Amino acid sequence: MSTYQIAVVVGSLRKDSNNRKLAHAIVKLAPAEFSFKEVEIGDLPLYNQDQDGNQADSVKRLKSEISASQGVLFVTAEYNRSIPGVLKNALDNASRPYGQSAWAGKPAGVLGSSIGAIGSALAQQHLRNVLAYLNMPTLGQPEAFIHITEGFFDASGNFANESTKKFLQSWMDAYVAWVKKHA
Repeated sequence: MSTYQIAVVVGSLRKDSNNRKLAHAIVKLAPAEFSFKEVEIGDLPLYNQDQDGNQADSVKRLKSEISASQGVLFVTAEYNRSIPGVLKNALDNASRPYGQSAWAGKPAGVLGSSIGAIGSALAQQHLRNVLAYLNMPTLGQPEAFIHITEGFFDASGNFANESTKKFLQSWMDAYVAWVKKHA
């Protein structure tokens, strides 16, 4: 049995982020042959092309972790109808210098949540546009725009609602198949 290491990129720095909780809960739905590692993006310098020849250690670490993975799971918040700046910064840093992108060819899964009714739909669409340019085959269906409400997670950090769990299990099953097809 092969094992698949998946890098998890959470597009929020907040310690009690709903998207971090979503990431922790959804990875529990993956089969045993998949392991997940959340990569740190909060310590990256702001991307500056002048630093392409001398990238910071945090950028080198991120690129190494992405390169070592067989796929990437993005779980993003939505800020002002787009992706958070910290996520865009991570995408930019690990894609440079030009022609040395750590993201290229990595199968991606995109989901996210918000307390708003559209559940990060616009952020996810913007992220998909960036991922297409970065040459990341990205799972198209099912889409997962998660509206977080009180009681969404139980005391153990799992999905409290059985229909939500069933839907997100189908999302994870599709992502697992996607990674196996493209890794």
